Amino acid sequence: MRILSKPISKNSLIKESTNFIDENAIKAVVDIDKEIIAVDSPMHYDCEQLLLENGSNQANLWGINLYLDCDEIDDLVEFDSMINLRPAQGNRSRGVEDPEIRNKIKKIVLKWLK
Repeated sequence: MRILSKPISKNSLIKESTNFIDENAIKAVVDIDKEIIAVDSPMHYDCEQLLLENGSNQANLWGINLYLDCDEIDDLVEFDSMINLRPAQGNRSRGVEDPEIRNKIKKIVLKWLK
């Protein structure tokens, strides 16, 4: 588990990851304010905690799954995590209901994964 410090190829991330949820799929958490991403943990909670320990604000953290063998952004990113359940922020599901936040997450993923 780590916070990406430089852009990485999907193939390199596949080779370096150890916590696959499916073939070539890993969990990740995106900080939409700092535009950073933590990857490769058994649970989204673990990436969330790593980002919090490094100064992120919980309200800006969103859990996703990355299907690293997919090329299209809509196939690469799956919005599904227990940490996304936030009724106080208007998000009442494991997904990310706000289209603006989903778009921010996609842009951040594209910034870090090459």
